[in-house]
Amino acid sequence: MSVTWGSPRYVDTNGIRMAVYEEGKGPAVVLCHGFPELGYSWRHQMPALASAGFHAIAPDQRGYGLTSRPEKVEDYDIHHLTGDIVGLLDATAIEKAIVVGHDWGGFVAWATAQLHPQRVAGVIGVNTPLRPRAPMDPIALMRMMWGDDMYIVYFQKPGEADRILGADVRKAMRFFYRKWTMTIEEFDKRPAEEKNLALVKALQSDESTWMGENLLTPQELDFYVKMFEQSGFTGGINWYRNFTRNWQTTEGVKEKIEVPALMVMAENDVVLRPALTEGMEQLVPDLEKHLIKNCGHWTQAEQPDELNRVMTSWLKRRFG
Repeated sequence: MSVTWGSPRYVDTNGIRMAVYEEGKGPAVVLCHGFPELGYSWRHQMPALASAGFHAIAPDQRGYGLTSRPEKVEDYDIHHLTGDIVGLLDATAIEKAIVVGHDWGGFVAWATAQLHPQRVAGVIGVNTPLRPRAPMDPIALMRMMWGDDMYIVYFQKPGEADRILGADVRKAMRFFYRKWTMTIEEFDKRPAEEKNLALVKALQSDESTWMGENLLTPQELDFYVKMFEQSGFTGGINWYRNFTRNWQTTEGVKEKIEVPALMVMAENDVVLRPALTEGMEQLVPDLEKHLIKNCGHWTQAEQPDELNRVMTSWLKRRFG
């Protein structure tokens, strides 16, 4: 699938300068990426959304790509990340948008609907479900479940993962962007030491031992490498360094989502598993779910046509 990728426009939002890619006209659909992604990660979805009659907006979010990278860790908490989306809407004179998020962007999408409900018309979670508030500090919980090498726990160490990933950006991109070739059931049968999500250690291992197969074309890989060589990884990793802060500062926030929502699940995402969506209807009463078969974590690139079909069908029914 050949995709052309244009130049961004820049908007001032919430104290930062944000690079924004756009296509189409109609109801606004804001596409929030995860780690280590970019607005470019929605390259297959933008034309489909525009063709379906929507205004697709994919920013490089705070810390990524051509957007500002503040220095303080706390400048990457959920209040800043959702405030950036609201500021983007303000700068574009948009009253309400459907907010879509994959991976970390999914947390941003759901949280924008919780923290700024007056600005959100609908939500689409891609792989990332809305979960009830954790009963304790989520980092402590992850450390108990998976240990210190689990990537999110490991990311809490100041500067360390940033340095390792930045030492060979091309290798890091080849490591992360792999098409998953194993079912969840097959993964769960593997030895415990292979299931603790120690991604930084796995990155440092011999490439022949990596699971899955290459996902990106040489041109796509080059684009990611160029952008992350320029930006580094600290901004993106700082999102993870706010898990505890986010948990502390959102206590008492209304969890229920009152707008229509779509949850797109990937059959073989071993981290954001479809099973995690069980019971979501308690928090999101107007919820539709769709499972994409034979798909791992990188849904936008692994199964772009099916994701586009599911998203545009729901959007046209609910907002067309």
